[in-house]
Amino acid sequence: MSSKTATPFDNIESAHEYVRLLVEALEEADQSIKEDAAIARQAHSLERRAQALHLVEYKLNQLREHFQASRRILNDLRTLRRLLLGERGETASDQSG
Repeated sequence: MSSKTATPFDNIESAHEYVRLLVEALEEADQSIKEDAAIARQAHSLERRAQALHLVEYKLNQLREHFQASRRILNDLRTLRRLLLGERGETASDQSG
């Protein structure tokens, strides 16, 4: 008897949810970085820190865009799976008959 440990990637729905949570975490981190960057820009002695935080903002935005694209792809895969398994086909065949 072997039991598998559940992972966030056991199915498309759980992977989609996991990626959604990652996007939320990235948005929270981005907000925090923007606040820190604003403080650093006001203090002229922290110019180098402000530049580094600006780069962090840019990279977080890139990562968020990649995860948002991943969510769209997972959603497409979920829709295709439903189509292939006939989960949505029942309503279409009921209407045509």
